[in-house]
Amino acid sequence: VSTQSTGKSGGFDLIKELEDSDLGSNKIAAAGLKDLRLLLEYCELFGCLNRVSFDLSLARGLDYYTGSIFEAVLAAGPKGVSVGSVAGGGRYDNLVGMFAPKGRSIPCVGVSLGIERLFSIMEKRLENVRTSSIQVLVASGQKGLLKERMKILQCLWEGDLNAEMLYKANPKLLSQFQHAETEGIPVIVIIGESELAENKVKLRDLVTREETLVDRARLVEEVRELLRRKETREEESV
Repeated sequence: VSTQSTGKSGGFDLIKELEDSDLGSNKIAAAGLKDLRLLLEYCELFGCLNRVSFDLSLARGLDYYTGSIFEAVLAAGPKGVSVGSVAGGGRYDNLVGMFAPKGRSIPCVGVSLGIERLFSIMEKRLENVRTSSIQVLVASGQKGLLKERMKILQCLWEGDLNAEMLYKANPKLLSQFQHAETEGIPVIVIIGESELAENKVKLRDLVTREETLVDRARLVEEVRELLRRKETREEESV
């Protein structure tokens, strides 16, 4: 392979280019290109060809490989995390045969995983993983509103939303916010005397801390819409 060619990568087009070059006249190289073409054909049949690239710059230092070598690369990790290669391996038919009776050739493919790199990806993914299935916390910063919180909680339950509240009679508002933060509850419904007088409630986004005053009659619909927007925002950020 020429110096100019070693930096190339591609698919069937690159294999065709190499087959038509001087490399294609080499018996060993031609056999290797034939195997690679077959590999890409299989990838195409399985619908994963868009995730596979034939890269001429790829090399592995061990000398027992007898066929294709490969690396798995994390092209775009969670939240922009890029760690490069996370696995690598290849075909080595003669290695196991060294331990077989009469040195019999045994087809083998092996792969090693970059455990530390995979762990770093997993840790990044787990940074904002919710520890609770609860979607809404009903909260109040004023005393004497236990029954009102219970009414709103029942309304959310009837709307098929996973909701809870702190069952102390008069919990501090900061404690309620901290509970939602710890448990990863994305939405907080806040009530107070002023909201009750207007027959409204306040919705608070745990992440952005944005608060919106909504009609109590539309509570379930507004919570569902807020949860939908949050889910869309989280998917776009990954």
